[in-house]
Amino acid sequence: MVPKGWSHTTLGKVMVFKNGLNFTKADVGEEIKIVGVSDFKDLSELRSTERLESVNVASHIKDDELLTDGDLLFVRSNGNKDLIGRCLFFPEVKERLSFSGFTIRGRADKKNILPQYIAFVARSSFFKSQISQYGGGTNISNLSQQILNDIALPLPPHDEQKKIVQILSTWDKAISTTEQLLANSQQQKKALMQQLLTGKKRLLDSNGVRFSGEWITIPLEKLCHINPKRPPEPKDGLVSFIPMEFVSEDAKLLSTSERFYTDVSKGFTSFLDGDILIAKITPCFENGKGCYVQGMKNGVGFGSTEFHVLRANKLSSPLYLYYMTNTSEFRIKGEANMQGSAGQKRVTTDYLKSLKVTVPKQVEEQQKIAVVISTADQDITALQQKLDALKQEKKALMQQLLTGKRRVKIDNKEVA
Repeated sequence: MVPKGWSHTTLGKVMVFKNGLNFTKADVGEEIKIVGVSDFKDLSELRSTERLESVNVASHIKDDELLTDGDLLFVRSNGNKDLIGRCLFFPEVKERLSFSGFTIRGRADKKNILPQYIAFVARSSFFKSQISQYGGGTNISNLSQQILNDIALPLPPHDEQKKIVQILSTWDKAISTTEQLLANSQQQKKALMQQLLTGKKRLLDSNGVRFSGEWITIPLEKLCHINPKRPPEPKDGLVSFIPMEFVSEDAKLLSTSERFYTDVSKGFTSFLDGDILIAKITPCFENGKGCYVQGMKNGVGFGSTEFHVLRANKLSSPLYLYYMTNTSEFRIKGEANMQGSAGQKRVTTDYLKSLKVTVPKQVEEQQKIAVVISTADQDITALQQKLDALKQEKKALMQQLLTGKRRVKIDNKEVA
């Protein structure tokens, strides 16, 4: 059943498909920019061709082998099966542009359907589920023109298509704006850390006077306890447990599960609220995997033995230490001093103890620096949460609008 005023059709009745070009590096012929699978990335539209690769093909490119305004490109084949079926929309094409043999071009019959409407449909859950169904399972190996032809399509009238596109485009703009704000905030935080954690920028103390004291160079073990002893068992026996996969770059407040102390008292690393975790192994260490631990059950947690634990002493601020371990300088030095065989290299306890770091002598200055960076972190977290919410709400709205479960208003009249 389709909504009133809609028609039931298939994608093959409103679009024509064509496989892309096959070529080799040895080919000699026309030079042209080619859109390949690697150009899809996380994009839904391709508006700039500046970074596209130019290749030579064995013969002259025919007009039918070029992309034009309103075309859609689908990933036909790729080693990463999750990419198969992904769609890239071309709202405007200003130069001769073709597409690789690992893709399939879709060209809409513009008399019956808006190309941008199909672009939204191609990113919907019901579209992806049909690709999996016709492809023989969730992880299909290849997309074909026949699979695309057979996809069922509930199709609204042209005016309703246009209205749906306008609504979803508004959501896309909000998502894009939030993504840019998030990227800007992340970049600003990196610049802020570079200035504050090297002393290039000094903050004001509690009296409103700029800090001016010298920084000190000191072994890390003088600032904190490295891999301290196991804490005593809490009275009720409950502690937090953190799986390694929950710990990621810039993680501070972690999702945990409760376990009894006796279940995790052996074979795991222990830590307390306020401790800093640092991955020992490559590539986790190189990628900044670690966290500042807080909110543990009874203040006690356990996790993978592949983490070092740093516990600040009276000479340091815990949160400052956490941000210091996230700097590229700290990570690069650690990577250069890993020990062990290839693929199994680790940052050792002895290396951390001997590592010399330069920090503000006054703990108050460390604390001020940590507060400023933490505030930047909070802004980033808020933007990420907003972005996640927008994407989730848009996904739900797409499911409703593109299936007719929710109708739109056209000329201030709601479609029944």
